[in-house]
Amino acid sequence: MNQANDRSETKSMKALTYRGPGKRAWEDRPKPQIQAPTDAVVRVTTTTICGTDLHILKGDLPAVESGRILGHEGVGVIESIGSEVTAFKRGDRVIISCVTSCGRCKFCRKSMYSHCLTGGWILGYRIDGTQAEYVRIPHADTSLYALAPELDEEVGTMISDILPTGHECGVLNGQVKPGDLVAIVGAGPVGLAALLTARLYSPAELIMIDVDDHRLEVARSFGATNVVNSADGKAVERIMALTKQAGVDVAIEAVGIPATFDICQSIIAPGGRIANVGVHGKPVELHLERLWSYNITITTRLVDTVSTPMLLGVVQAGRLDAKKLVSHRFALSDIMKAYDTFGNAAKERALKVLLTSPAA
Repeated sequence: MNQANDRSETKSMKALTYRGPGKRAWEDRPKPQIQAPTDAVVRVTTTTICGTDLHILKGDLPAVESGRILGHEGVGVIESIGSEVTAFKRGDRVIISCVTSCGRCKFCRKSMYSHCLTGGWILGYRIDGTQAEYVRIPHADTSLYALAPELDEEVGTMISDILPTGHECGVLNGQVKPGDLVAIVGAGPVGLAALLTARLYSPAELIMIDVDDHRLEVARSFGATNVVNSADGKAVERIMALTKQAGVDVAIEAVGIPATFDICQSIIAPGGRIANVGVHGKPVELHLERLWSYNITITTRLVDTVSTPMLLGVVQAGRLDAKKLVSHRFALSDIMKAYDTFGNAAKERALKVLLTSPAA
């Protein structure tokens, strides 16, 4: 009998838990159980690590309690369902949405699923998450997506969070359209996801800005028309030169620090859109003394996963290669090593790090 079958017959499982700032543990935890008739319990077969998980480990999100199982992305197989779940059955392969939605509250009615009154981003934050052998998913009918037989789990995991985040918070909020000059500040996984999905809208230029030459090389291979290394503090000067001093129509901030938001403010053209994607832990200075007359729009957003069905269709049609975002692969049992790799992304040349469980 293999390890997965062993676990399915016991009441415990392995999970990655947060144990306070700078502390994590791979330990035995009770297997989740159905708590509400709309729940499903999913056996996690593929999951990943997000930059937000690193923020939690740094202590940036004090609402996360010690002992919380981290993770909000993944793919798995339904192990059990509550009595009111109708869209799925035991044994179905599913994509676990990073955002949980009831589909009924006032925010869900506005398609703002990230602010669902009984859901939103709760996995790995308010409730136990996906970096475990099993996970409980509330509101299963509206928080899971069927994984088509022709799609592999690596693709499904990219659709769980990173692709809709880059697409919705960056591309849709930035209103990218044909002919636009677009700059993306930050060539990490989310910035690269924004790059991949921005290409669907035929912008004239896609300029990627980062301090890491390797990630800029990756961005160019993904379709960036120009790349700018900002390590010397001269990124604004170079971008303005590239645009003949006009600036860009869309600036997507995909890092979450004051310096990168400042670049966006400095390169935006009159009438342009600054779309913030990054998770900011410190205040940024808004230069209204210059921008007050620019007719610009600044947007913020937590991913709502409203575009997940569209992205599934695009990927299935072969219009977007989501697996390009994956750089490292580990067994789930090697998650501590995977965190070390992802936490040293520049040195390890890491993008998305995937973790897989043994087959059942």
